[in-house]
Amino acid sequence: LEGIATLKFTEKTDLEGWIEKFTYYRNYPVVGKYVPASTLPDPDKVWTKEELEKHNGVVPDGEERPEGYGIAPIYIGAGDKVYDVSFGSASFYGPGGPYAKFAGRNASRALAKMSLDEKDVENTNVSDLTEKETKILNDWIKRFEGKSGYPIVGRLQL
Repeated sequence: LEGIATLKFTEKTDLEGWIEKFTYYRNYPVVGKYVPASTLPDPDKVWTKEELEKHNGVVPDGEERPEGYGIAPIYIGAGDKVYDVSFGSASFYGPGGPYAKFAGRNASRALAKMSLDEKDVENTNVSDLTEKETKILNDWIKRFEGKSGYPIVGRLQL
């Protein structure tokens, strides 16, 4: 996006023409919004439980949502990583969504057990998972990083 600032007048006009064509003439659906990687948290940041809990899809009183976000950020911990699931999955993980319990939490155990039970959501211990449950957790992580393409915004403090 930084390159747009240096476009010449005619190039900006051409760009606006393409946006108009995609929006009005071809009716392409908008499927997301570009958020520069520079605005996301450092993927090496270590998140404490308390910090992670603040990213549950609800903007705290007196604060504004970050630039580029249509909603308050929703972060989910899985394995040893923290994923930003705000883009494209707010209806699942945001307030009122079927998986809202996972928002702002280390959901590793609950994901591995395929459980929405509060005791599994609260418990972050994965040392006693069965081989099958460990495989399920790894499948979730692959989905988060692969098909879903959620940005990694840090690591869980373990």
